[in-house]
Amino acid sequence: MTTTEAAPAEVAQVEAPGWRFYDTVVTGTRRLGPSTVRLTLGAPDLAWFGAAGDDQRIKFVLPQPGTDISGLMVDGEDWYAAYCAMSDDVRPFLRTYTVRAARPDRAEVDVDVVLHGVGEGHAGPAATWAAAAVPGDRLVLLGPDRPGSGRMWGVEWAPPATAHTLLLAADETAVPAVGAILEGLDPGRRVVALLEVPEAGDEQALDVPEGVTVRWLPRSGRARGELLVPAVHAALCELGIARTDVDPDVEDVDLDAEMLWEVPDVDATAGCYAWLAGEAGVVKQLRRHLVTDLGVPRNEVAFMGYWRLGVAG
Repeated sequence: MTTTEAAPAEVAQVEAPGWRFYDTVVTGTRRLGPSTVRLTLGAPDLAWFGAAGDDQRIKFVLPQPGTDISGLMVDGEDWYAAYCAMSDDVRPFLRTYTVRAARPDRAEVDVDVVLHGVGEGHAGPAATWAAAAVPGDRLVLLGPDRPGSGRMWGVEWAPPATAHTLLLAADETAVPAVGAILEGLDPGRRVVALLEVPEAGDEQALDVPEGVTVRWLPRSGRARGELLVPAVHAALCELGIARTDVDPDVEDVDLDAEMLWEVPDVDATAGCYAWLAGEAGVVKQLRRHLVTDLGVPRNEVAFMGYWRLGVAG
């Protein structure tokens, strides 16, 4: 009898999560700098939120003006079919963000939102909403229904335990993920994090362990990637990750036809690991530079286009 009862629980631990809706309320807001606001969101169900890793992705579900999303909030697999069946004028906006911190004991999560285009007339629906959010406002989140591990939970950060050297490079949209990753590291690794942000006021104080170097790169009007690309090159050379056995035939990525999202199954014995995320055009440039010019093995680098300049969603 005991063996029979234990089996379903063991199976459930390895099953994919069901993505569910969390009807949250803004309990606090804090400006972290000119370009970012931190939202603290609470809901009783967040006590069971499925946080699975430091770069945990979720989605904001934002209704179009004059509509509601009650018909969409069906837990499990049925929600996506219902979403696709909606007409364009009522289908809600889905926008992906990273959980900066989860506090199950208080049924809260923090999410940092970059306010791209706010005040300039071209902000997206999520940034527009976040810029005006006040305590008491409601926001529906879509996320995993229980804790777990792995990509099926929307988590990519998974360097091997043997990786004693880590490089992280990101723009402002991936700063929340990098911040959570760095603060969750155990000491003893050599780590360099390069963070390109709009201006100097966007730098944040991070509580990082010994051995972690954080370099903020405020653009201050420069083009995206103008500071990040050479900084990545310099850091790779500094860390000894760049190699001479280059692969000049690496295939290109057509950003008009596909996402740039390459997260390898890293060799369990790898000594180095790099994690790069941000605007897809800049990440594409970094991908070409690292693999083709510097000979960094592709199976030791995660390349993720978090967003693309000029493309909504």
